[in-house]
Amino acid sequence: IHLYSDYQVELMANGDIRYIWIFGSIALFVLLIACINFMNLTTAKATQRSEEIAVRKVLGGNRKQLIYQFLGEAVLMAFIAVVLAFVSSVFLLPWFNELTGKSLSIPWSSPLFWTSLIGGILLVGLIAGSYPAFFLSSFKPIDVLKDHVGRLGSDEKLRSTLVVFQFVIASTLIIGTFVIYQQLTYIQNKELGFQKDQIVVLNGAYALGNNIQAYKQQMLQHEAISTATISSYLPIPSSRSNSTYSKAREFRQDLAINMDNWNVDFDYDDTYDIEVVEGRFFDEAYATDSMAVVLNESAVDILGYEDPIGKKIYGLRDNVSSAPAPEDFDEYTIIGVAKNFHYESLRENIEALGFFIGRSTGAVSLRFQPGESASVISHMESTWNDMAPGQPFSYRFVDDSFASMYDAEQRVGTIAMVFAILAIIVSCLGLFGLSTFVVEQRTKEIGIRKVLGASVPGLVTLLSKGFIKLVLLAFLLAAPLAWYGMSEWLSNFAYRIDIGYSVFLWAGIIAVIIAFMTISVQSLKAALNNPVEALRSE
Repeated sequence: IHLYSDYQVELMANGDIRYIWIFGSIALFVLLIACINFMNLTTAKATQRSEEIAVRKVLGGNRKQLIYQFLGEAVLMAFIAVVLAFVSSVFLLPWFNELTGKSLSIPWSSPLFWTSLIGGILLVGLIAGSYPAFFLSSFKPIDVLKDHVGRLGSDEKLRSTLVVFQFVIASTLIIGTFVIYQQLTYIQNKELGFQKDQIVVLNGAYALGNNIQAYKQQMLQHEAISTATISSYLPIPSSRSNSTYSKAREFRQDLAINMDNWNVDFDYDDTYDIEVVEGRFFDEAYATDSMAVVLNESAVDILGYEDPIGKKIYGLRDNVSSAPAPEDFDEYTIIGVAKNFHYESLRENIEALGFFIGRSTGAVSLRFQPGESASVISHMESTWNDMAPGQPFSYRFVDDSFASMYDAEQRVGTIAMVFAILAIIVSCLGLFGLSTFVVEQRTKEIGIRKVLGASVPGLVTLLSKGFIKLVLLAFLLAAPLAWYGMSEWLSNFAYRIDIGYSVFLWAGIIAVIIAFMTISVQSLKAALNNPVEALRSE
């Protein structure tokens, strides 16, 4: 139910199985980036182990033994990493629980947990070590002795492909994080059509019984409370009640409308600042308002009324079990049209809604002046204790209730940002190691270029441009993937942003700047070295 259900009036906010798959996949991709780095750096450093491999083979070592050795080293590396990660997880778990809103714990006694951990060590070690093991074990002693191993250790195409792949993942996460935060900002700042700030709601008002009107009047005596209203439903998520109404005293598909019906009092529109675009809201001066209705614009559109004021709609009375006769319908006169407002999540379209005057003890809503919340709540509680002694006092702020709908999206945004930062760091670690290796390989070239008059900026550009081209290629590949993925995510919202070019522009700039800063550390260091030292290095 928690991961798959998405119905009205749920007990609490649901999860979403799609986020499990999305974040699980991202976690695997981040781990894959680390494996790619291991492959890249191991093969790039192949020349440093070439003599060892040659000597072992000359002394009778076979390829299978070498493969086992290198795979064993990779598994040992994974084991050390898992131990460090496990210790880190113990300390980071409270922070993680706060981030996700969960209360997870490490299952110390679970055999499945320990089996999965051991299996993960073996799997990651084998994945990360497989290519280096087969690559390094393929060296021929004669090539090493003839100093041809440099050629074997310079598989540029493979390393370039792996660099592109890992930066595709990192760039996709950067773009996704930008889009998520833009959508969340849009949600938080969008005009809802009613005023949700500075309103506090008394929960469980039914416990007041016949004292509810007296409670409302007592609240209005407080100087910080401007208006108060009693209603069955509030303009917040899952606060709804559907019924079917008709344009005639019969139910036919072409005449019927299914809409939410809320019982409210005469002060509801003032308390929530709901705009009436045609006609009027309920008024105590009109006795006929007891059989009147105020519809929202969506309901009027569905009914097809061009001039709705004075028109009739009909609702079936309660406890009618047989086929309804015309006299089983109550007649309501439309006296006003309220401007559409968002009383559900922005994932949903605004549906048909009708306001009716009715006795309700569902909730008491109070609008108060800014900065007076503590005084108002104290007054609410003291009056409650007088009128409903022994009953638990509970309240909520409307803006908090509305914001709670998007807790999941807020967490998704934060977790996506953490993943993006982690992917960038891991990618940059690999890029840093690879650039270090390239600089070492070109030490004498850099010395000669400096002697011949090459400038420091020119050398930094020379050493960096190859990697920057790979990062730019990765971003060009990541952009359509990110656009498609985030378009699918935004399709969950009826009201959403358009993904603009600025998102891709800024994400690309950030990716290139981070990559350049990573590479330029070693490039600048090499360019500033004394050329005499560089020429003596070999």
